[in-house]
Amino acid sequence: MSVQKKVVVGISGGVDSAVSACLLVEKGYAVTGLNIRVLDSPEESPSLKPSPLVISDHPDFQIPVFTLNLSSKFRDDVIGYFHEDYLGGKTPNPCMVCNKKIKWFGLFEGLKLLDADFVATGHFAATAFSDGRYRLYKGADPEKDQSYFLWMLSQSDLAKTLFPLGKLTKPEVRTLARSFGVRAAEKKESQEICFVPQDDYCGYLAGAIPGLAERVADGDIVDETGKVIGKHRGYPFYTIGQRRGLGVAAKEPLYVTALDTEHNRIEVGKKSSLECRSLVASAINWIGIEKLNGPIEASGKIRYRDRETPCTIEPLGEKSATVSFASPKSAVAKGQAAVFYHDREVLGGGFITQVTHQSKR
Repeated sequence: MSVQKKVVVGISGGVDSAVSACLLVEKGYAVTGLNIRVLDSPEESPSLKPSPLVISDHPDFQIPVFTLNLSSKFRDDVIGYFHEDYLGGKTPNPCMVCNKKIKWFGLFEGLKLLDADFVATGHFAATAFSDGRYRLYKGADPEKDQSYFLWMLSQSDLAKTLFPLGKLTKPEVRTLARSFGVRAAEKKESQEICFVPQDDYCGYLAGAIPGLAERVADGDIVDETGKVIGKHRGYPFYTIGQRRGLGVAAKEPLYVTALDTEHNRIEVGKKSSLECRSLVASAINWIGIEKLNGPIEASGKIRYRDRETPCTIEPLGEKSATVSFASPKSAVAKGQAAVFYHDREVLGGGFITQVTHQSKR
């Protein structure tokens, strides 16, 4: 590069972000790390502060790292959203919202403060520019692909975002980490929500929202005919598709099929009652196309580990669409994201706001 470009890399303390930073150093970028703090004390005016984090013991990869405290914004935009969705009978995905409202927000704050050209993260995904649009693609490693979590990114976000791990597998990243002297080379990955201890969201909600457990206790469990067949401990403590912990005796397994927030009631039914071929997605962000002018064929996922299914997407207003799947999806939950693909490209995604179960058509 004739003029050295500056990149701000999100440094989490894990192996993926550290290797991303090292790869960018190798490519000749001027790299600065940014560690975004979200569980610290509230800040009056967010500003960059030097961080003691050292990503590598190799002298070539000892980049400067700063911290940015976004704890107050995190509480409002992520934890607040998490509480609101559960109280609304939805199933939130806080990591997805955090990517857009905290990580990319913070990285672009760092880009401005450090007068950088790009931001970068350790996500397993890839970008390209073609036909006048910035495009988002799956990462090369099918087991680690994280494109599902990135559907909220805008064209302006993608224009200045680098994903150095897009063409790598996780084992290759571990190997590179050792060669770069990365301190986190053998660090295990966390699959938990950072603010929910032991991944116990029920215990977390009960402790975080004063009086919640008492307020919603002893609600009715009803079958699909509306008959009361038991009592539950409060609708926020159940999710669509849940089987265990219902405390109801039945001849065949029963699953949570609906949450009635108004009456603090949960509906249960057979596994087949969870099947869905149609949903409505709202607040859609299109990446691969400018807008949806008519029906298109794609494939869709309704959760991170879901298998893609062929679907037809039809416009329903400016930012909503009806999604019809070629084969049934099971346990589709409001509040999760429907993300749409064409081969390896992410076309866009939106929040699931309505679900049509086959048995209720």
